[in-house]
Parts: sequence; C-alpha cells; structure tokens
Amino acid sequence: MQTERLKFRPYTTEDFSFFASLWADPDVVQFIGKGVTRSKEEARKSFDEWLIPGYRDGRGLYLIVLKESLVPIGHAGIVQQMIDGKKEYEIGYWLAKEFWGNGYATEATIHFKNYAIHELGITRLICLIQRNNKKSVSVASRLGMTLQKESTFNKIPVDVYSWAESQK
Repeated sequence: MQTERLKFRPYTTEDFSFFASLWADPDVVQFIGKGVTRSKEEARKSFDEWLIPGYRDGRGLYLIVLKESLVPIGHAGIVQQMIDGKKEYEIGYWLAKEFWGNGYATEATIHFKNYAIHELGITRLICLIQRNNKKSVSVASRLGMTLQKESTFNKIPVDVYSWAESQK
C-alpha cells in the first residue's frame, strides 16, 4: 500500500524501537489515551499484545515510511472500537513530532479512508478526537467527517467525528 509520498506496511519486531519512541514523546501522546508516555516495557506490552495481533481482515495500524528514504514516520490504519455499546471502525494515526505539518496525516488518512471503502467494504468511519486536538479535527474535516456527538472512550471525553457512505 502506498501514496505519492508514503508507504504502509505491517509492523515487524524490528520496528519496536520506533514504536517505543512514539510512546516516549509527550507531545505525540498528548491526545492518546490518558496523554501520558509509556516506558519501554509498557510499550512492549502494547506492541506484543495489541498492535501485532491487531492485524485482522486487513485492519490494524500500519507503519508509515517515507517512500524516498524508507524512514518510519508514524502509523495509521483502521481499527475496530466500541463506542457507546456499538462497534465502529476508526481511522487512527500517530506521527512522530518531527514530521508534523507536512500533510502526511491527511495523506495517510485519505489513503485509509479509500482503502476501508474499496478494499474492506466499510461504509461508515469515525475518528475519536480528544477535546482541544485542533489538528486532528482539521484532518477529520479534510476526510469529509463531521462532528456527530460527544462521548467517552476508556473514560476519556472525546468527540466522535463520522463519515458514512450516505453522506457522500
């Protein structure tokens, strides 16, 4: 899978150090979960128990690498979430801080929106965005998503942005 500037592939065990570096950066995780960094051991548990087994039916978070250099810059993909008792498909993404502001998040999420629709047959997608995360609201807007409702996810207040095929 690829776009003009990016390639996407499943994480491998060799990518753990990069994954752990994302969790170690307070700016990267500011709007992820409780907004706190994780130790290498905590990141390893997430990597082994959630990320790697998360590749199911074409879903999961795929490592994003720059096409030209193959440098990893983050991850993105489609993950299943439970919101207000309902299974939903979320477009999720994180980027290493040094790659913010280059349009990579939008490029990656547009790719995964199209992938979800055309390859996975998904007709409704969401983004769970913590309050005050204006950059992610901007990305969701570029995907054609609109604010659907306020909710909580893992006891954290979030805004649920959504897109459905009927909205086209």
